[in-house]
Amino acid sequence: MTNKFSLPPKTGIMLCGHGSRNKLAVNEFANLSERLKKQMPNVPLEYGYLEFANPVIHKGLDRLREQGIKNVLALPGMLFAAGHAKNDIPSVLNSYASLHDDFNITYGRELGIDTRMIRAAGERIIQAEKTANENNEINRHDSLLMVVGRGSSDVDANSNATKVMRMLWEGLGFGWGETAYSGVTFPLVAPALEKVAKLGFKRIIVFPYFLFTGVLVKRIYKAVDEAAALFPEIEFVKAPYLNDHDLVIETFIDRIGEILNGQNLMNCSLCKYREQVLGFEDEVGAKQQSHHHHVEGIGGGLEDCPCNGDCDASCRNEDFCKEHGLPFTPLHTHEYGHDHSHHHHPYKHADHPLGPLTLKKN
Repeated sequence: MTNKFSLPPKTGIMLCGHGSRNKLAVNEFANLSERLKKQMPNVPLEYGYLEFANPVIHKGLDRLREQGIKNVLALPGMLFAAGHAKNDIPSVLNSYASLHDDFNITYGRELGIDTRMIRAAGERIIQAEKTANENNEINRHDSLLMVVGRGSSDVDANSNATKVMRMLWEGLGFGWGETAYSGVTFPLVAPALEKVAKLGFKRIIVFPYFLFTGVLVKRIYKAVDEAAALFPEIEFVKAPYLNDHDLVIETFIDRIGEILNGQNLMNCSLCKYREQVLGFEDEVGAKQQSHHHHVEGIGGGLEDCPCNGDCDASCRNEDFCKEHGLPFTPLHTHEYGHDHSHHHHPYKHADHPLGPLTLKKN
């Protein structure tokens, strides 16, 4: 990989992540930032998070300003464009820019559907399959591939996860392919695994289409372990997530080039905030604003947590925190009908039998 472009004077890069209470996830994001820096050694580059981790985004922007930067190319560290990439990060960036004269921020697009990302995902899946075949070789036609996306109330983002699955399924030639989600939408991983286990395949490979580890990836792998206990006749394989694969780094660099070339355009033709998407017509023109201000930077004080940094969300339980002498901070959730200082637009399929409320019942 080589940097094929140069930035104008006083221009820097801001990498914007979601953040996590899982310290391993935060460290992986920081490592990806360092790898990007090595690809562009003379380019000022900082990173920050929306919530649950430090530094927050505006601190990263402060550091760029302290270096004399006047123009920032901001990249969302997101696979697909849903609420975080469309609403929350732009809101934080716009608010910051409005407070500082002579400081311009240009926003890039998400990683999205990209052949490099598909190839990176394919290599992770092949890696897991190769390891599994060392003990029990199974023909790919006798294997089912399940790709797990993050899950969102944005149907366009959810459909991208299905497109990734189809490209991997057809590209690698598995016997069958399915898509599941870690939350918010349907089908969730556990009920999806229960369904596909009945199709008669000898092996099910579960691939989290995630950049980094964290609570959700741990939840996915736990669901796989539970399915393996329920269906011992099937071999379940947990493929590794994307992390800082070379092709992921290459895609981020390409997104910087898009900003410089004026090609940093998200897909608006299927955006539920702009167009009448089937089933989501009432969200056209909905007000776009960040709801993460109340959890900016939260995540410190858990150094003595029994999870040793590999958070599994036990700290969302107040009794757990009291037992271990940890600070407890109520978190926002995607539970529907909750009352808070911010509001998610109600997801119309919250009661779907394979969807969000299934997790709460389990």
